[in-house]
Amino acid sequence: MTDDQITYRHSGLVCTDHTLDVPLDHTRPDGPSISVFAREVVAEGAEGTAGRELPRLLWLQGGPGGRAERPNAAGAWLRRALKDFRVVLLDQRGTGRSTPADRTTLAALPDAAGYLTHFRADSIVRDAELVRRRLQGDRPWTVLGQSFGGFTTLTYLSLAPEGLSRALITGGLPTLTAHADDIYRAAYRRTAAANTRYFDRYPADRPLAERVVAHLADHDVRMPSGERLSVRRFQTLGITFGTSSGFDTLHYLLESAFVAGPHGPALSDPFLRGVDAVVSLAPRPLYAVLHEAIYAQGGRATGWSAHRIRDEFPEFDAAGGGPLHFTGEMMYPWMFDEDPALVPLKATADTLAHRTDWPALYDLDRLSDNKVPAAAAVYRQDMFVDHDQALTTAARIRNLRPWVSETHLHDGVKADPGVLDHLLTLS
Repeated sequence: MTDDQITYRHSGLVCTDHTLDVPLDHTRPDGPSISVFAREVVAEGAEGTAGRELPRLLWLQGGPGGRAERPNAAGAWLRRALKDFRVVLLDQRGTGRSTPADRTTLAALPDAAGYLTHFRADSIVRDAELVRRRLQGDRPWTVLGQSFGGFTTLTYLSLAPEGLSRALITGGLPTLTAHADDIYRAAYRRTAAANTRYFDRYPADRPLAERVVAHLADHDVRMPSGERLSVRRFQTLGITFGTSSGFDTLHYLLESAFVAGPHGPALSDPFLRGVDAVVSLAPRPLYAVLHEAIYAQGGRATGWSAHRIRDEFPEFDAAGGGPLHFTGEMMYPWMFDEDPALVPLKATADTLAHRTDWPALYDLDRLSDNKVPAAAAVYRQDMFVDHDQALTTAARIRNLRPWVSETHLHDGVKADPGVLDHLLTLS
């Protein structure tokens, strides 16, 4: 395993960049390798000396398929964490400065689907363990997992608890045994409730959004990128509902929707550009390709679960005649026809959707006997992770203390440093 590192200073921070070669398949350490990138960040003046350094905290971000935060504008959690820790920001495999996995690089592989089976939480944990040993030998570190990073933290507790001194989870306690169908069934209910809250706050947005739908149904509308904006793609703007500023983001986008065109009302370029920034998955294609695979285990295929389960919720059918409902964190096969960043990955995504030989992600016996101090923030109104399923999971993990927030949304740890404060106290 090689480690190329560079250290530099900026904005009151000292950053050390590490690029490590790791096995693609950790069960075959002599097989093909990929690189993973990790950036260690410490507040200037708090570097310490060898043997007298601040302890390290590993940040596992949400996703899958999203790179770690860049510390040029530290979020609430990072500002708080740097008071007590050296923070390690890991670009999970396939993202950021790690070996990329996208429509260009995957097209060069003979078996892209087989390659991507090594991009789930179990591989990320084993990558993190190699990084930990490179940075601090056998000493354990604290992990803070947000959303999918929380899922990965439970896999960490299952596979390598000896690497952890403390486990903190925010908006990321998954069900340990349920099938993807159960997860998406609950997700549609939460998304419907989020729609109700949104239109209660902004009642004038319903006729405006339905006017946009009618316009899209009658016109071939192209975003500035040249991509067609369909009705069902417009509906995916509901992904914004899960964050603390999401309602306002969509509201202010909709208020600029229409302008007077030469042939009547037309959708404005600022509106279309804003829509494109939300619905395009070009910056994070793995989010779509692996989204259902992160739940797959137990010998069952996911089989495009979100797409199938939607039939149980006709209110999300924009052509059904009822009031418009935006969809949420669901990936559909038609996205691989309409998003140019995903079109070359359609066959790969379909192969993964029908795969059955997924290994288990969680060791239930080890979790029930967990000895690592752990705390988890569970958000009552979380649109992305089910509150009831999260508490069921919390009850199955020894030494894990849940904290239920009635006010925070899914990105609570990024919006409020008090969330991390509270978890540090609990753990």
